[in-house]
Order: sequence, then structure tokens, then C-alpha cells
Amino acid sequence: MSAPLRPRATAAPLVFPRTLAVGVLGAGRVGAVLGAALAAAGHRVVAASGASGATKARLALLLPQTPHRSASAVARAAADLLIVAVPDDALAGVIADLAASGALRPGQVVAHTSGAHGLAALAPAVEAGARPLALHPAMTFTGTPDDLSRLPGISYGVTAPAELRPFAARLVADLGGVPEWVGENDRPLYHAALAHGANHLVTLVNEAADRLRDAGVERPEKVLAPLLRAALENALRLGDDALTGPVSRGDAGTVRRHLDRLARTAPESVPAYLALARRTADRAVAVGRLRPADAAALRNVLDGIEVAA
Repeated sequence: MSAPLRPRATAAPLVFPRTLAVGVLGAGRVGAVLGAALAAAGHRVVAASGASGATKARLALLLPQTPHRSASAVARAAADLLIVAVPDDALAGVIADLAASGALRPGQVVAHTSGAHGLAALAPAVEAGARPLALHPAMTFTGTPDDLSRLPGISYGVTAPAELRPFAARLVADLGGVPEWVGENDRPLYHAALAHGANHLVTLVNEAADRLRDAGVERPEKVLAPLLRAALENALRLGDDALTGPVSRGDAGTVRRHLDRLARTAPESVPAYLALARRTADRAVAVGRLRPADAAALRNVLDGIEVAA
């Protein structure tokens, strides 16, 4: 008679205290704001670090009761959660230094806020026994108390080991956000999408404002604000069906006049205009907003412009 089947053993769920002891390493715009948000949610921000005068000012403003310590002292004090909010290119070195100095402890969660990196950057922390978490807020920060009012409802790009997902979901909920689970290999694409949308949007808006000033408009922000808000809302709601303007209509003559005047007034704007017009034409054709015959005439105009290297 065969032995009875035994139930497969399952790992016990990780248990963390309701009130976390949190350290913030790199109290710049993101770190200081997230620290303040966690403090408002009832957690103890026990230490924070940052070298610049601006960082010290943010700590005084957003975390006035939190001691300002060295990086290793912050890591040692953060018994439950260490938030590492340093520039992308500095992240690996910071983690390696903390691990080498013995500042990290087994069971401690080490979470970085980089959108571009996943868990691989935290490998030295894992070797030291810490638990890795990539926690990127999909928001732009000023490092002021105004940021706290923008946090409720935002998304966080989260990459976490399976056993740490419940903790990550709870942490995001404490911050008032919503987790978006991003695979390790998809972090660069996730971050590229956000940078393409948010960072390039700022450049595009300022380019438009500069060209309006060149055209004699004294307050370009007054002209642009209602137009751009409507365009953004329509794009988020309708996708490519929100496309309007001369490219989506195939008005090659209008586009030619745009390019002729830009070449004389602001030649530095021509390459960006061309790249965006070509991509807009592609998308307009794909959704049926622009007939292929009209697109051909438009592309002839776009391809006939020589862009200085």
C-alpha cells in the first residue's frame, strides 16, 4: 500500500509590522516627498540623507523631525524599509557600497525609485540578505509640499519577487497609489514610454511657446493652455482619433509653409517638427484619418527638407 500523499509545503507569508521603520537615502525631490507621504500614512521615517543644500532644505520642509544622517547610518537605522532615491546612473554603486560596508541587514526591504532599473541593480543587497523592490512613482516632482496632493491615485511601476508582492501592494496603497506590475526585462521600455511622454512633452510645450513669442505673442501660455489641455484630454480618451491639424488632413502646402518659416526663424526646431510630423502621418494613415494618396504628397514635402547636421 502506497504512503498517503502529503500536502506540498508552502512558504510562510512574509510578516512586516504595521508601522514600518523607514530610511530615505537620497532625499531629493522624489525621496523627500515619498518619505513625507509614508510619515503621513503612519510610518516612522527614522533617518534620511543627502549632501546638497537643497536636500537639507527639503528635509527641513518635508521631514522636519527626521534626523539627517550619513548613507550607511540611514541604511542601518531603516530596520524595515530603505528607500534609495538616487540618480539612475548612481544606483548600482550606492547599493554596492552599502552592501560592502555591512550597512544592510537580512530581511530588510531595499526599494529603489528608478523607473529604468529593475531588481538586478539590487543584487548586492540581495546577497546581503535584503529583499529587493523596484518602486517607481509615475509622476513628476518639484520636491515641495504641493507634490503630496498629487500622489493620491497615481500609478507606481513595481517589480518585486513573488513573495514580496503583498508587501509592495500594501506600501503603494499606503502612498495612495495603484501598483502597475512591470516585468524585470520591461523596465527600460516602461521608463522610455514615460520619459517620451512626460519629458518630451515639456520640451514640446516650450518649443511651441518660443515660436509663439517669435510670432509676436506676448503671453504664449495663455494661448496654449486651453488648446494643449484639450488635446491631452482628447488623446488620453480617444487615442489616435484625437488627431487634428494639417498633417492629419494631408495639407501639404500648409506644412511646407510651416517648414519654410521655421527654417528662417528657428532652424533648430525643424528636425523635431519633421520627426513628429512623419510619425503623426504614419499614425493618421494607420487609423484611417489620412488617405494614403494625401500622405504621399505630405511625405514628399517632409522628405524634401534638408536638415543641417
